[in-house]
Amino acid sequence: KQNNSMKTINLKQVEHQAKIGKDCPYIEPNVKEDCLLELDGEIIGFYIKDVSKYSEKLKALITIANKEFRSKNVHKTPMDRSNVLAIQQANPGMTRSEARALGTSQMSAILGSIPPKPQFKRNYPTISSVHKNEKSQTFIKAMWAACLECEKIIKEITPHIYERQVELFKDVKKEWKFGTLYTGSISNFNISAPFHRDTGNIVGTVNTILTKRNNANGGCLNVPDYNVTFEQADNSMLVYPAWKNVHGVTPIKPISKDGYRNSLIFYPLKAFKGI
Repeated sequence: KQNNSMKTINLKQVEHQAKIGKDCPYIEPNVKEDCLLELDGEIIGFYIKDVSKYSEKLKALITIANKEFRSKNVHKTPMDRSNVLAIQQANPGMTRSEARALGTSQMSAILGSIPPKPQFKRNYPTISSVHKNEKSQTFIKAMWAACLECEKIIKEITPHIYERQVELFKDVKKEWKFGTLYTGSISNFNISAPFHRDTGNIVGTVNTILTKRNNANGGCLNVPDYNVTFEQADNSMLVYPAWKNVHGVTPIKPISKDGYRNSLIFYPLKAFKGI
């Protein structure tokens, strides 16, 4: 059984030109309200426009996590996919840091378990280095608590998805879990991802995407297979099987100097099954 009070969107396969690695164009969202996502008679995920409808606690935790992420307490990896390089090239002698200050800031931070990376001569899993920083503990605790709140909502709305993910996590050791249904989390600030598929995820699982935004358009998840683009409004929650389809994130367009979009994502990596 699942929550029957929400609208159901029946996903249907369509033709499209999206290819892995190509930038996702700006597309206006066409999914803007609470809904269940149905494919071939099965509910595979859902979208909630405002999590406070289900959990005021989760809304507060998202706010805390977003504030901490944007502070100096959390080490972030700067990303230069936006106009930073163009600004630097147009101003000879300008440093990367100076260009970032003028351009659209793009940053990310990973929490939880990091899989083995043989290409970097590291054949063993580890935990994100962010956990070692004492100043990051408020951020980590808020994200962990938010993950657990999300799991409660998944169990309430789509118990069959929750139960399947619990079953698929039976051979994942506690030390590699983030929450109980995930192995890690990534926060992507102002990052619009090219088309890709999360092939590293456990088949049959779902990702959870929480969103904080302020004075910005775009940054919406587009799934071209079904011609759906999720609004990902401020304080929204999207539960989706990211391993199943090619998807991308539309460009983020701040409409004021303080404009941004931050996505807080929980994901389940198959690299941690049975190790």
